[in-house]
Amino acid sequence: MFSVREVVTSRGTLQYREEHLTGIRCRISPDRLKRQINQTLYIPSKPEGCPFCRDAVFSVTPTFPDGRRITRGESVTFPNLFPFGEGHVVTVITREHSVTDFTHRQIVDALLAQLDALRQVDGYASINWNFLPSAGASLVHPHMQGLSDSCPSRIVSGYISAGEQFRREKGRNYWDAVIEQEKSSDRYLFGDEMLWSAHAVPVGEREVRGILRISTIDEMENYVDLAAKGILEIISLYRQLGTYAFNMSLFFDKKGCDHGFHAFCSMISRINPNPMSTGDSAFMERLHLEPVILTLPEDLGKFYKKEKK
Repeated sequence: MFSVREVVTSRGTLQYREEHLTGIRCRISPDRLKRQINQTLYIPSKPEGCPFCRDAVFSVTPTFPDGRRITRGESVTFPNLFPFGEGHVVTVITREHSVTDFTHRQIVDALLAQLDALRQVDGYASINWNFLPSAGASLVHPHMQGLSDSCPSRIVSGYISAGEQFRREKGRNYWDAVIEQEKSSDRYLFGDEMLWSAHAVPVGEREVRGILRISTIDEMENYVDLAAKGILEIISLYRQLGTYAFNMSLFFDKKGCDHGFHAFCSMISRINPNPMSTGDSAFMERLHLEPVILTLPEDLGKFYKKEKK
C-alpha cells in the first residue's frame, strides 16, 4: 500500500514515504523532535467581542433561509458569514468560550447538527475542526465547519479515482484492503466498525485515521456516537503527548455515487498556541505539498498500546 525509502545521514535517519494509490508523499525525520519547538500551552482566553459566545451568537450570526439556526444541546449551527464552499456552515460546539476538555455529548450534538445542515446541500460533504489558533482557528471558541461542494476536494478526488482503478485491477475494494492491512500493523490503535490507526503516510504530525464502513453523509447518523468516542480518544492521545491543538476532517462521498469510497476521519496534532507565534508548517507543507513529519506512525501505535496496558 505504501513504500518507504530510508536514508541514513551523519545526523540521523530520514524516511521518504509514498502512498501507492494516491501518490501522497511525506518525509519523516524523528530527530527533529529534539528541537522541542512545542511550548507550554498558551490560550488567549478573553472572550470580549467573541461572536460565538452566548450573548452574541443569536444576534450577530447569520441564519438559514428559513430564518432559523440549528440548536442541539449546547451547539448552535448557522451559515458561514465568509464562505469558501458552495455549502459552508459553522457549528459552535460549547457555551464556554475557552475549553480544553470536551464531553461526549458535546461532540455528538455538534456532529448531528453538522449532519442536519449539510444534508440540505447536495455535494461532497466534509465536517472539519480547527482547534486553537495554532491549528488555524480564527476564534478560540470551539467550532466545527461543514463544507459541501459539487466537486470533491483534492484528497477525496484522489482517493475516488485511484480507488476505482484499484477495484478494476484488483477486483476488491481499496478501503477493505487498507482496513485488513492496518488491523495487523503496528499502526493500529483501536476499533473495528470504525478502525483507527496511525496513517502510514501522514499528511500532518501524528495523523490518525478512522475509517468507517459507509460512504455518504446520509448514512452517518447511526455512526455519530462511535465517531465521537473515537475523536475524543485521539484528542486524549494528543494530550498525553503534550499537544492540545489539532485539525480534524471527516470526508464523505456524494449521495448516489458508487465509487467504493469509505468515509474516513483524519486528525493531526498541531503545535500548541504560543506567544511567539511559532508555527509547525512551512515551505515544505505549504508550497511543496510534502509535509515533514516528526513521529513515525508505528511509534505512535506502540505508544498508544503501551499507555492502554
